[in-house]
Amino acid sequence: MAKGPRLSSLSRVAAPARGVAQRFSLLLLMAAAVALLILGKTHGDTIRQLRVMAVEAVAPILEVLSAPVISARHGIAEIEQFWNTGRDNQALREQVARLSKWQIIARNLERENASLRVLLNPAHDPAPVFISARVIGDTSGLFVQSALLNAGRRDGVERGQAVTTGQGLAGRVVEAGQRSARLLLLTDLNSRVPVRVEHSRHRAILAGDNSARPQLTFLPANAKVNPGDRVVTSGHAGIFPPGLPVGIVSSNTDGEVHIQPYVDWARLEYVTILRYRAVPPGDIERSDKSAASAVSAADPADPASPAVGTAATANGARPATAAAP
Repeated sequence: MAKGPRLSSLSRVAAPARGVAQRFSLLLLMAAAVALLILGKTHGDTIRQLRVMAVEAVAPILEVLSAPVISARHGIAEIEQFWNTGRDNQALREQVARLSKWQIIARNLERENASLRVLLNPAHDPAPVFISARVIGDTSGLFVQSALLNAGRRDGVERGQAVTTGQGLAGRVVEAGQRSARLLLLTDLNSRVPVRVEHSRHRAILAGDNSARPQLTFLPANAKVNPGDRVVTSGHAGIFPPGLPVGIVSSNTDGEVHIQPYVDWARLEYVTILRYRAVPPGDIERSDKSAASAVSAADPADPASPAVGTAATANGARPATAAAP
């Protein structure tokens, strides 16, 4: 009977003390926080060392505490992998069967293609020379979409060369200095690239409009272009090699066809510059000049001229000979 009143009296005494302790603990924590802020401003090196020491002291404890969690996570991952092994194995078997059929078809087409090439003896385009460069500056703005490269004329970079990434065509070189060059992106308003829709083989011009999706222009009136069709370079004008991936058709609305380029412009870091010319510069001009010089070297009035005699023989007539005295 005596314990009840005694406990009630102790609780009545402890309640105010508990409230005072809670009130003072909050004040102490606030004072400690203010003191740490002041020390961080005045004694930054000391606070930094204390922080490093605290982290070093807590790191082993955290490592020990996290070990069971990591082990449990690895165990769950292994159980899931073992559970899905049968399904993955079946999927891989079906994929191998499909690829084996395509491999047989590809080998037959390869042999047929090689035989036809031997019969036709087509002229092959020269293989491009690759120059690797890094993007060192982004000069894109509201009206210009370009980038700065760390390769120039000393590395073989020239104006007009195609620039690609691992995904596809990025643009072309518009300015080449001794140690740097400027890349004009496909999305720039001044960019024009001859392309071809891979499925329908229709040729067009990819025109940039300073947006993320350039437009296909000069398409034939009867061209059938569907969203998802691949677009590659056509090789016309001899600047871009044929077959470079450009993008896919994203929309075809009211005759306006827009392309989603393969290149991720936000992650443009390393590029490849292609030294490619379908026809060497001045090759046709040199041939025309050599033919003109050969004609002018022959005297048309002299029947004994070698050029005239050769031309007459080629036309099926005998060269004229002088009559015997």
